[in-house]
Amino acid sequence: MQVAVVGGGVIGLSVAWRAAAAGHQVRLIDPTPGRGASWVAGGMLAPVSEAWPGEEAALLLGEESLRRWPGFAAELAADGGDPALVSAGTLMVALDQGDAGQLGVLAEYLDSVHRAVERVTSRQLRALEPGLAGVRAGLLVPGDLSVDNRKLLNSLRAAAQRRGVVFVGETATEIDQGRVTTASGVLGCDVVVIAAGAHSAKLHPALSGAVRPLKGEILRLRARRLSLPPPTHTVRAVVEGRPIYLVPREGGELVLGATQYEAGFDETVTARGVRELLEGAEQIFPSVGEYELVETAAGVRSASVDTLPFIGELEPGVLAATGHHRNGLLMAPVTADAVVALLAGDKPPAEAEAARPDRLGAGDWL
Repeated sequence: MQVAVVGGGVIGLSVAWRAAAAGHQVRLIDPTPGRGASWVAGGMLAPVSEAWPGEEAALLLGEESLRRWPGFAAELAADGGDPALVSAGTLMVALDQGDAGQLGVLAEYLDSVHRAVERVTSRQLRALEPGLAGVRAGLLVPGDLSVDNRKLLNSLRAAAQRRGVVFVGETATEIDQGRVTTASGVLGCDVVVIAAGAHSAKLHPALSGAVRPLKGEILRLRARRLSLPPPTHTVRAVVEGRPIYLVPREGGELVLGATQYEAGFDETVTARGVRELLEGAEQIFPSVGEYELVETAAGVRSASVDTLPFIGELEPGVLAATGHHRNGLLMAPVTADAVVALLAGDKPPAEAEAARPDRLGAGDWL
């Protein structure tokens, strides 16, 4: 089967690689594959840490994808390169009584849905991560993983090329059954997979209004000789009501996020965003103030109207794999497996049922 994948972020690359490995002829259409929001992601694979009351379907889908991640990473390492999967887990911390209360709500919810988390005291937190300061309470989520998003993207691109995926360095402007239109012409195919992130809404009427851009900023820092090394766990915090995460990388690097704005497709880095990230990080991990600031960047996530992605048929010959919000990296394995199943005429994973596009009145399964 000839498959055209529109979009070269983590979802598009994963779908293209898996589809080509399954024997399909695949073209991936994107002017800058491996960039976009996936390039500036934090790399957390954390469905439990991201959980919140009322979002049970997203939790189940994320957990199913997390179960697939070790196998996905092993196959990717053999096919394209090691994505640097880390299994140290996540520490969720709070600085003041109000933030601790919000963390307590999450802990009670996770207990109610029987998810494994451990409440830890401030003393236990500092024993786990000596660089933490001023923390009042926390949760340890041992099952969370993380990945180096940039190594992952480079590995996916190499694996896709090894499997014969043809990269078309253009922007898709229109999609119909059996064809994709770009500035230089029309590409024919049997099935189109829309995986263009926040730009997906412009490519099919069923996604118009269902997927929107959501801006996020990140900082990348590096420890210096006299500063403390980065934490060994991913650290997520609520600082004065604002979420922040610190994700360690190899070589003493640290990724800070996560500002979140409704700002359309604006990808500029704001002074306010940088200030909020640094001030929040220093309150949790003071040594950050001595780190080298290596990079500031912003990306546009693909947010859906109900926190779930869209995975399935929009119309005959057109599939959606978009709207993953903060969880594109996490849900890449289950999304790719679902699309490959649909291409084969099989049922996708049961947990993906809730992500059917027709839940909003458009599309249906193959």
